[in-house]
Amino acid sequence: NKLTPADFEQGWVQEQGLYYPSAWDSHYQPVIASHDPGETDKASAILVAPYGKGRYIYTGLSLFRELPAGVPGAFRVLANLVESGGK
Repeated sequence: NKLTPADFEQGWVQEQGLYYPSAWDSHYQPVIASHDPGETDKASAILVAPYGKGRYIYTGLSLFRELPAGVPGAFRVLANLVESGGK
């Protein structure tokens, strides 16, 4: 699912995320930046690191709040995270 800025601008019920790391181990790669209105981008919205035959994915995005609210962009993000296993 291609993500666009609109996926993060429309329908989010509260802040987009919490607990964005300000620093991370070099094994992790930031894959998306995000921010709430009026704030600067947080490069660590999603961090990915290889782990065994798969990946470890960290996100500070508030999917726990956005998915029950039916936010389409949150569903696209989650689908991409689930599908990312072998890519």
